[in-house]
Amino acid sequence: MVNCFGLVTDNKEPVPLKSIDAQLEVKDHVATLVSTLTYENKEDKPLEAVFVFPLPGDAAVCHFSAQIGETHIVAEVKEKQQAQEEYDDALSSGQQAFLLEESEQSPDIFSLKVGRLPPGESASIRLEYVTELAVQADDGLRFCLPAVLNPRYQPQGSEGPSVQVTSVPASLVPYSLSFSAQVSSPRPISKIESSCSLEPLQYLNADQTKATVKLGGGHKFDRDIELLIYYKDAHQPSAVVEAGQASAKPGSLMGDPVVMVSLYPEFPQSVMSSRAACGEFVFLMDLSGSMGCPMNNSTPQETRISSARDTLLLLLKSLPMGCYFNIYSFGSSFEHIFPKSVEYSEKTMKEALEKVEKMESNLGGTEILRPLNHIYSQACIPKHPRQLFVFTDGEVRNTKEVTDLVKNNADSHRCFSFGIGEGASSALINGMAKEGGGQAQFITGADRMQPKVMQSLRFAMQPAVNDISVSWDLPKGVSATVLSPPITAIFQGQRSLIYAQLTGPEADGSVTVKYSLAGHPSQNQLHFNLKPAEDSELTVHRLAARTVIRSMESEERTRRGHQDEEMKKKVVELSIQSGVSSCFTAFIAVNKDSGKAVQGPLVRRNVPTVDHLMDPLIKLFHFTGDGDLDSGRSARSAAEPPQPHKDPLLQLVSLQNASGSWMLHEALAAVLGKTKEEVEKVNNEVWASILALIWLHGFKMDAKEEWELLAMKAASWIKAQNENIHPSVF
Repeated sequence: MVNCFGLVTDNKEPVPLKSIDAQLEVKDHVATLVSTLTYENKEDKPLEAVFVFPLPGDAAVCHFSAQIGETHIVAEVKEKQQAQEEYDDALSSGQQAFLLEESEQSPDIFSLKVGRLPPGESASIRLEYVTELAVQADDGLRFCLPAVLNPRYQPQGSEGPSVQVTSVPASLVPYSLSFSAQVSSPRPISKIESSCSLEPLQYLNADQTKATVKLGGGHKFDRDIELLIYYKDAHQPSAVVEAGQASAKPGSLMGDPVVMVSLYPEFPQSVMSSRAACGEFVFLMDLSGSMGCPMNNSTPQETRISSARDTLLLLLKSLPMGCYFNIYSFGSSFEHIFPKSVEYSEKTMKEALEKVEKMESNLGGTEILRPLNHIYSQACIPKHPRQLFVFTDGEVRNTKEVTDLVKNNADSHRCFSFGIGEGASSALINGMAKEGGGQAQFITGADRMQPKVMQSLRFAMQPAVNDISVSWDLPKGVSATVLSPPITAIFQGQRSLIYAQLTGPEADGSVTVKYSLAGHPSQNQLHFNLKPAEDSELTVHRLAARTVIRSMESEERTRRGHQDEEMKKKVVELSIQSGVSSCFTAFIAVNKDSGKAVQGPLVRRNVPTVDHLMDPLIKLFHFTGDGDLDSGRSARSAAEPPQPHKDPLLQLVSLQNASGSWMLHEALAAVLGKTKEEVEKVNNEVWASILALIWLHGFKMDAKEEWELLAMKAASWIKAQNENIHPSVF
């Protein structure tokens, strides 16, 4: 079942949200966002406004307050049921009240209730959260402020009410948005990019370690606000020690200093140059109706599913001989190309490609649990570690069930996840990769899917990292209690974060991460000073608290019996102590100083969120016989079969054999820009493959990330033929 979305009705009912002001502060790789939402009740009745919106899945909501006229109310964190009861009681007695709570199904969805606004009254809501910024494949740090709440698919039979949100076209959004960002780092800021129009970047000092940027004028709400921040020397390790809260109890997480250690392991090049020729590669592709939407507004002819087909072509051509693979597709149901993973060969590759070319976004909704359960039920292949690649636009509501399932099977595989298109759930995409020891990637705006996916394939083909351990070298009298879950995966060029609670005097210390890479013992060490930073805003403490809360929530869901309540109690205690949201708590604010009670019946209004995908979604969904809105077959599923690839690179790739070689025939000659007669004398398979490699290096260097692996496979095949070929060819 899909949450009900639709255009506003003809009578254009007024909505109370008037403006959103968002101010972002980035310090190195940690971001703090302060949003102010202004409401105004222009109706002649008291109003309850409900605004549902997404936040980053790992965000720690740490402040919520309201300004009504001259009255300022700061919300408190309380156990969720208690907060809900206080909110209902306040409304029943005519008091103004505000309730902010996290969805129980997905940690990146929040609902804000603004209760009993009197006629003609306005209110400003201030919301603050902190979050870590994920490192992208090109070393950029990604921040995303979603402008839409995409429909989240709720599987049949799942519990919990659907969130009701009205969506409107971007041109009719009744509220304004302003956004600015201030960035600071120990290293120079090289650039800040965005899919939205930005005003020119302004540096605030000579060494370019501080800068500010603002959203350009005329923002049309047609996309998320996504920032990519690039630093020079981005892979330097760092450690930040933050002093505890003076009012907190010593010995508690908030009372003691907390250190955040950021490590970027560098692996020996001799080891990294060897690519694994083994493994089981399982590709799980979302074919729900929404995958028929355009990848971006500038190239509407390229849909998510067409880009996914091209990506699968590159993946299949890049796999090493001797590995195993399979491809699953899912929607309301799921399918697989082979009953179980098969050995990679010319025959199995061609069979898979024939079915990939026929893939359409016609499998209905987005139920990912069933195919995942099926994949995990398949026995692993000895000496072929399983690598799972999941592609989805992230429109699901049972996020926690999915990430828990991945976590429970983490010992048997690594999971690489890809969020496709605007509004993909960061909690789902990041959660699957984190719990599965892999990597998460987001493909938005004008991004091409292929380079990011091939980057992850290179990670998956790296030698496995084993025996990971973290040790602390601290002076006498100083101890460190690690708050982060154990590190389960380390990739070349990827950041690992460790939070630890410290006790003892200020001094120098170090942390060492040891691991074994392809049988070679290695380690990375970072020295740091235990003196806390002077400008403490408890950012590190709140992120550490969020890390602990998420771990306990996950553990609570996997337990059964009397221990559930005990774990829930610990989550509630830490949430209240740290002021950080959880699935068991909520922020509640009641205006008890408003004088006389607000009279009159209470009118409820759902605040619409802009939906720039509404037009295509109308085409992708249909109403079932019982009146429910359901993901149906897209218009594309009834269209003509997909046309052959016209891109020369993809044409060349499609002609490559599983071994890595090319046969010279008319189709290859056409890609190379030659006639059949011009190359007839080159009837040797080796030289045909050499010509293909020369063409790639001569004409497609800008897309090297996409074809590098299959070119390496081709070069290895050529060398194995023992032909008398000049070494410069390679």
